[in-house]
Amino acid sequence: MTGPLLTVGPEVITEMVRLAAIEVPGVLRVGRGGPPWRRLGRPGVVAHRRDATVTLRLWVVARPSQPLVPLARDIRAAVAATVERLLGLELGAVAVVVDGVGS
Repeated sequence: MTGPLLTVGPEVITEMVRLAAIEVPGVLRVGRGGPPWRRLGRPGVVAHRRDATVTLRLWVVARPSQPLVPLARDIRAAVAATVERLLGLELGAVAVVVDGVGS
């Protein structure tokens, strides 16, 4: 035996990614932009896991006057740190979609 085995469920991955992204300055919320009817039933984070590799797609709404390219870069870095350091998984790819700007 090499040590204890930890299995991380998909809900844990998506919640940890959501929490990491919302902590980035400039992110108003993790989720879809637009009117409430457009957001209904559409998750803000979609994670696909294959063995120990996770591929992510997340949607965020940025704060007004926020430079979007640096924001997306900061979100990717925060999410990568969470997936690799806290969850012990490998990050395959992260797609950040800025789906709106709100106040």
